[in-house]
Amino acid sequence: MNCCEENESEKCGCGSSCESFFPTIGESIPDFSGEIYHGEAFKKVNLSDYKGKWLILFFYPADFTFVCPTELEDLAENYSTFQELNAEVLSVSTDTVFVHKAWHDHSEAVKKVSYPMFSDPTGNLSRIFGVYIEGEGVSLRGTFLVDPDGVLQGIEVNANNIGRSSEELLRKLRAAQFVREHGGFEVCPAKWKPGNKSLKPSIDLVGKI
Repeated sequence: MNCCEENESEKCGCGSSCESFFPTIGESIPDFSGEIYHGEAFKKVNLSDYKGKWLILFFYPADFTFVCPTELEDLAENYSTFQELNAEVLSVSTDTVFVHKAWHDHSEAVKKVSYPMFSDPTGNLSRIFGVYIEGEGVSLRGTFLVDPDGVLQGIEVNANNIGRSSEELLRKLRAAQFVREHGGFEVCPAKWKPGNKSLKPSIDLVGKI
């Protein structure tokens, strides 16, 4: 259930009408405002602030848990590479910014985090992206890859006992950037990495791969 289904026709705090939105590849994500903990400060941001960059929304269940800090640490260790690729990472949970700060101050793994930690205490952003677990107040492990135009290009959702890999996320980001740079006329086969051979779809390739 997304936030607009829950609140019927009312606006859901996302800064725009998202009544028809459900995370679908090729569609623009709605704007959404909220607070982040970043650089030892609390700040208000909109998702639209990140247009012009690739944006990775990295939903996780909760602060002060077990698999989550390993994921956030893994992202932190590769954050500079994401930045070099003109990408911003926003980790998202239903914890408040105060809990984000406390976790950042006390966890050796999370102390490494230098990307923004978005707070979704109402669960509305998690609902919009279809990862909110009603009755538990937390989200599934959802990763959403958004291009510089604000269009969704990748979705990954895992059960909460399955951690993700930032290296695989980087591979997907690079592949999405390659396809965008080549206007969709070249595509990336399985396990593609920069420097590997791409494919140029044509009738001549049919049945020959």
